[in-house]
Amino acid sequence: MSNSKSALHKPSAISMLNPIGLILISLIMVLPILNIIAQSFSGPVALSAGKVVLWPVQFTVDNYVTVLKQIAIWRAFSVSVIITVFGTLISLIMTASLAYPLSRNEYRERKYILLLVLITMIFHAPLIPNYLLVRNLGLLDSLWALMLPGAISAFNLFVMRSFFLSIPGELIESARIDGAGEIRTIWSIILPLSKPAMATMSIIYSVALWNNYSNALYFINNRALFPLQVKLREFVVTDSSDLANTAGDIANLSPEGLKMAVIVIATIPIMLVYPFLQKHFIKGMLIGSIKS
Repeated sequence: MSNSKSALHKPSAISMLNPIGLILISLIMVLPILNIIAQSFSGPVALSAGKVVLWPVQFTVDNYVTVLKQIAIWRAFSVSVIITVFGTLISLIMTASLAYPLSRNEYRERKYILLLVLITMIFHAPLIPNYLLVRNLGLLDSLWALMLPGAISAFNLFVMRSFFLSIPGELIESARIDGAGEIRTIWSIILPLSKPAMATMSIIYSVALWNNYSNALYFINNRALFPLQVKLREFVVTDSSDLANTAGDIANLSPEGLKMAVIVIATIPIMLVYPFLQKHFIKGMLIGSIKS
C-alpha cells in the first residue's frame, strides 16, 4: 500500500520538464526585451562596437532625453492614447451591445446574425473595399478611421456571448419580475458580473489599437494624425541620424540607441495596463473552458 502511495506522489518526467520548458520560453521572450532596453541606455561607442548584450555599457539617458524633446513624438503619443482609450470604450460598448441579445433565447433571429458574424471570420474583406467604405463614410484623415472599422471583433463577440450565456437566466428573470427594464438589468446585473470578460476584451482591444499601424498608413495622410507606431517605423526603418543632427549632439548620440529608446517608449505604456487587469484577465481567459 505504501509503495502505491509513493508511486502516486512520485513526479513524472513530463511534470519535471514543464518548469524547465517554461523557463526557457520565458528567457526567449525576455532576453530580446532586455537587450533593447540595454541598448537604449548605452553610449554610441559601445553600440557601434557591439559590446551591449543584456546590460548597458557607458550608461546614458541622452537617447531618451533627445527622443522626448521631439514634439512629433509627443503628438503621435497623444494620438495613440486617444484612439486606444476611446477606441476601447467604443469596442466594448458595441461588442457587449451585440453579444447580449445574441445570448438570449427570446431573440429568434440570433442564429442568422451569428451565421453572418461567422462568415466574417472566414472571409475577410480585401483592402480596396475597406478603403472605399472608409472613404465613402467620410472617415479618411480622421481618428474615426482608426477606431470604427475594427470596433467589433468577431472572435471577441463570440467570447463575450459565451460569457453572457454562462450567467444564470434566473437572475435576469427575477430582475424583470421586480420591474427592471433591459437597460437597468444590463447596468445593474449583467455588467457587474461581466468584469472578467470586460477586462479580457479591454486588453485585447487596447493592445490592437495601440499597435495600430496598417490602418494609419492606409487611411491617414495628415502627418499630424499619425499614431506612435507609424512614428516608430520612421525611426526604425529610416536613418535616425537626422534626429541626432537635430539634437545638435551627434557625437554623444547613436542612431541605434535612439531607435531602441523609441521602441521602449512605445512599448511601456501598454505593458503597464496589464497589471491592473491581470486578475480579471486570467478569469476571462477561462471563459467557456468549464461547463456546468
